[in-house]
Amino acid sequence: MSKRVYFITGGGTGGHIYPAVAVADELLKDENSLIFYLGNPKNMEAQIVRNKGYVFLSVESSGMPRKFGLELISWAFKLLLAWLWCCSYIKKYNPNVIFGTGGYVSAPVMLAAMAMKVPFIMHDCDAKPGLVTRKLAPYAESVSVAFEAAKSMLKNDKIFVNGNPIRNEFETLTKEEAKNRMGLDERLTLCVMGGSQGAVSINQAFIPIIKTLSKDYNIQIIFQTGKKNYNDACKQLQNVYPEYENDENLIIRPYFDNMVDVLKSSDIAVSRAGSLSISELCASEVATIFIPYPYAAADHQRKNAKFIEENGAGLYLEDGDTNSEKLLKMIKSLIENPQKLNEIKSNAKKLAKYDGVQKIARQIFSI
Repeated sequence: MSKRVYFITGGGTGGHIYPAVAVADELLKDENSLIFYLGNPKNMEAQIVRNKGYVFLSVESSGMPRKFGLELISWAFKLLLAWLWCCSYIKKYNPNVIFGTGGYVSAPVMLAAMAMKVPFIMHDCDAKPGLVTRKLAPYAESVSVAFEAAKSMLKNDKIFVNGNPIRNEFETLTKEEAKNRMGLDERLTLCVMGGSQGAVSINQAFIPIIKTLSKDYNIQIIFQTGKKNYNDACKQLQNVYPEYENDENLIIRPYFDNMVDVLKSSDIAVSRAGSLSISELCASEVATIFIPYPYAAADHQRKNAKFIEENGAGLYLEDGDTNSEKLLKMIKSLIENPQKLNEIKSNAKKLAKYDGVQKIARQIFSI
């Protein structure tokens, strides 16, 4: 029997890459599947995908400039080149289906699919779908979305609310097991992170209150600074809390490769409001203070966070209002009120969709 060939694409941020990789892993459970991943070699998907062992096909792409001029003309020319490369990949490997999770790299891949008459499926992870999804959804074989609210913004007769594809361990790993893996005990654990890239505003608000949270409230703290921000964060922490390296309550890293252990061991979190982060935090039953990135495309992080707040599954704080005093007050409101903490954790878990990856795989297999 000949192999069924799948092209998977999505890139730029972890929110696009990890769901695409999760779907690729699920498709490969069928031994008759052959996967090629199309992504930008300059972005983080290149290393992640190669580490997974998938064949990586390079497609150079970038966001569209907002103003007309030479930059826009140059961008259009590069998009044309990327489209031609994608058409050549399709001709060479003859995929049965193409699946994309968004990001700039998805556009030339999906446009090539349309030109070469290859069926494609799109997944959009946000409460307000991205530009590529909104424009190309009418031509897709079917569309998968993470949020019910996204359906009304898309034109396609076959839209499925699947949630985001997340790893199976988010359902099977217990908090106790996760805490053991992280070297933590049963006490309350706080996770602070700014997404795969880190967040300077969150770091600056959090660093001055770390000592208070550890010494006065005796909670365990996991702090992901972001790779670019790690050295600066450590310098700032050294100034306000010189003994931090000897604090057994504190785990500080630039980045964690296995976020399942981190999130499943957490009770409270401070996080950006990317859709994948929200899905994984809900699946981990965490009470989260969401601080949306204010410059996200189409303001999608704010819409994601508002949706969660309206469902009682998290708290909301504007990036511009984020400072040490307000952040400490919100964290204390959860530490000092176990009933409120457990209620938010319970509501978060109700929103979790653990079988998104299986549903999307069935959607792909059905073609």
